[in-house]
Amino acid sequence: MDFGLVLQTDPPASSVVGLMRRAERNGFRYGWTFDSAVLWQEPFVIYSRILEHTRQMHVGPMVTNPGTRTWEVTASTFATLNDMYGNRTVCGIGRGDSAMRVAGRKPNTLARLGEAIGAIRDLAEGREAEVDGQRLKLPWVRDGKLPVWMAAYGPKALALAGQKADGFILQLADPFLTEWMVKAVRTAAVEAGRDPASVTICVAAPAYVGDDLGHAREQCRWFGGMVGNHVADLVARYGEHSGLVPEALTDYIKARQGYDYSHHGRADNPDTAFVPDEIVDRFCLLGPIEAHIEKLKALRDLGVDQFAVYAMHDAREAVIDAYGERVIPALS
Repeated sequence: MDFGLVLQTDPPASSVVGLMRRAERNGFRYGWTFDSAVLWQEPFVIYSRILEHTRQMHVGPMVTNPGTRTWEVTASTFATLNDMYGNRTVCGIGRGDSAMRVAGRKPNTLARLGEAIGAIRDLAEGREAEVDGQRLKLPWVRDGKLPVWMAAYGPKALALAGQKADGFILQLADPFLTEWMVKAVRTAAVEAGRDPASVTICVAAPAYVGDDLGHAREQCRWFGGMVGNHVADLVARYGEHSGLVPEALTDYIKARQGYDYSHHGRADNPDTAFVPDEIVDRFCLLGPIEAHIEKLKALRDLGVDQFAVYAMHDAREAVIDAYGERVIPALS
C-alpha cells in the first residue's frame, strides 16, 4: 500500500513544502493538496517547489475540476511540471465543490467531467484532443505521462470513474462503503472493456494518532461536514431512500442545516456539529497506532492501493512521523 499526505495550501507556502519533505523522508510517496483558488494559495506554483525539494514524491490536486481552468491550461501545467521533474504528477479531478461554489458557480456535470478526463490526459501526454470543439495538441510534449484519478461517491460518478479514469479517489475510510464503491467502480470498468485492476484505488481521510479519542474526534469532525456537501447533492439527486446510494452514507446529514466554505476543511468548522461521533469514527482513522494498522489492513484487503492522510488538525508533524515509524512499515 502506498501513502500520501493531503494539505491545504495555506500560507506560508514554505510550510507546505516543508511538510511534504518531511512526509517523503517518512516514506510517503504522494503529496496532495486542495485546489480552490479563492480559499487557498495556487497549488501548481507550490507543486514546483515540492518537486524541486523532493526526489521521488508524486504531487497533484485532491481535487481539481474542469471549470476553474481551461483544459489546455491544466494539461500544459501538468506537462510542464513533468518535463521539469520527470513525470511525477497525478491529476486528481472531480466535479468541483468549494472551488466552484465559492465563486458562485455550480459543480460541473458528469458529462463535462468525463470529456475533461480524456482531453487533459491526452494533451498532457502529447496527443491531440478536442477542447470546446477545437482540435488541440501541445507540440512540445515528449514522453509525458499523466494518470488522471477521479473522485466520486454516487452511482453515476462511480461508473464514470470505472469507465474512464486511471484511478478512483474515495474521500472516506469506512470499510463497508469502500467495499460497495470499489465494487461499483470495478464493475463499470469491466463493462467498459477495461481491466478493473488497472484502476488505482485511493482512499483519503483524516488520521489522528493518540489515546485521547474525544480530542481526536473534535480535530477531525470537519471531515464529516466536508463529505456531507457531496452527500447532500446525492440525496437531492436520488432521494433519501432510492436504494441507489447506501443509507449508511446518507442518513447522517438529516440534521445538516448549511455550510460556510470559509471554514472548509478546518478543525474549527462550526457547521459540523451535526456530524455524530459514529461518523467521525467510521470515516476517519483515530486512536492508537494499532487501530490505524488494523483498519488499513482491512482497506488493503478490499483492494485499496493508497491511503492519503488528510492532515488538517493540530498534530500534523506527529501523524507524519508516527506513520513513517510504525504504520507505513507495517503496510508496505
